[in-house]
Amino acid sequence: MGSGDRSTLVRICDEAGRPRGTGFVADDRGTVVTGHQAVASAVPLVLHAPDGRTRALDPDDITELPAQGLALLRTGGPGTLGVEPLPVAVRDRIETGTYVRIAAHGWREARVLGTTPATYTEGGRDHRLDDALELALGTDGRDALRSGGAAVGGPVTDPGTGAVLGVLSTALTAGHEAAGLAVPLGSHGRGAEGPLGALLRRNAGAVPGYGRDLNLAGALQLTATTLGHPGRPDGPEAVERPDIAAEFTAFEAGTGLVLGLVGAPGTGRTTELAALAARRAAGAVPALTLWLRGADLLAEDASVADALTRALARSGRIVTAAGARGDMAAATPERVARLAAASGVALLVVVDGPEEMPPLLAHRLAEWTAKTAGWLREHGARMAVACRPEHWERAGALYPRDAPHRPERPAPGLPPAV
Repeated sequence: MGSGDRSTLVRICDEAGRPRGTGFVADDRGTVVTGHQAVASAVPLVLHAPDGRTRALDPDDITELPAQGLALLRTGGPGTLGVEPLPVAVRDRIETGTYVRIAAHGWREARVLGTTPATYTEGGRDHRLDDALELALGTDGRDALRSGGAAVGGPVTDPGTGAVLGVLSTALTAGHEAAGLAVPLGSHGRGAEGPLGALLRRNAGAVPGYGRDLNLAGALQLTATTLGHPGRPDGPEAVERPDIAAEFTAFEAGTGLVLGLVGAPGTGRTTELAALAARRAAGAVPALTLWLRGADLLAEDASVADALTRALARSGRIVTAAGARGDMAAATPERVARLAAASGVALLVVVDGPEEMPPLLAHRLAEWTAKTAGWLREHGARMAVACRPEHWERAGALYPRDAPHRPERPAPGLPPAV
C-alpha cells in the first residue's frame, strides 16, 4: 500500500461521528498510532476503517504518551480493522528539503524545513520536543491543519518508500510561526524503553520497509526469496537429525565464521541447511539467511559479497514486482548484515554446492576464501558451506585458523567440518 492510499488510514471520531483525528496501523497486532491531542479529552472514541468497519475504544485501549505527543490505540488484533500496517522510517535524521506527503483532510505534498524545538501542552503541563519536524505547506495544507479535526495525528510519509516519518500535531507550538509541525516518529522512540520503543521494534520486525527505510522485515522478505532459488529441495520434511541440529546451534552460539556441512550428494546436506534456514526465519527474532549456489559465483568475484550483491538485486526485482516501494539498490549485503547484527542474530550466508563455481574462480580459491573470511568478520556474518568431502579437504584448509567452526566430532581425515 502506498503513502497516498487512503485505505491505510484510520479515522478517529467521537460517538456522534465528529472527527477527532487520524491514525495508522503500525504493527502486526493492529495497534494504531495517532497524535495525543486526538485522545486528550475524556469523550468516548470510535475507530473507523476505510471499508466501514468500526471499533469502539475502552479507556484501557488507549496508551497516552503526552511527553512524546503521541497515543497508541489497541484494536483487538490485526484483522479487527482490516487495515495494512505502514512501515516506520528507520533513518536517524530527515534532511532539510525532503519532500513528504501528509494526511490532512486528504493527501498533500509538503517539504521538510528542518527540525525545531517545540512544546506540546496538555492538562496544564508543557512537554518539550527538541526535534519536531517543521513543514512548509501550501495554502490548502495550512488551512487543513488549522481546521484540526481529521488532520490531528495524520502520518507524514516518504513518497518514495511509503514509510512514516512523523505524526502531525496541530497542538505543537514553536518559538516562531510555523506552517506545520510533526512529531518525528522513528528517531523519537527507536531504542527507547516503554510502549513506543516496543511498538517500533515490532514494526521493524513485522512490517517490511525498503529503500532507504529498509528494516529487518524488509530484509527478511528479500533474503527469503533466495531460499526459493532453484536447487533448494521442496520435498517432504527432513527427518530430524539431532546431532546435526545441535552442531548448528553450537555454530550459531560460537565464534567460528564458517561451518562446513560435508557429505556425498544425496546425503541430505541441502535439506538440512534448508531446515536450518526455516527454523531461523520462524524464531522469536526473524533471522536472515541468504542462500547461494556454487553456480551463482562468477569467475571475477573477489569474495562472497559480490554474489550476495547479485542475489539481493534479483530479490529486489521480485519484491518490486509484488508491489514493494523504494530503491532496492539500498539493500546491500553490508546493510543487510548490519540489520541482522542489530537484531542480535547474525546474517547466515549459505553456499550450497561450491564445487559448481567456475574453474577460473576455483583456481583463485585461496584469494577468494581469504577475502570472504575478511568480509564475514568485518560485517559480523557467518557462512555455512554444503559440499563434497574432496572440496572441503582443499577449501576448508584455506580459511584462517580461527575461522572454521570446530565441531565436537569432526569428520575423520578432513579439516574441521560437521
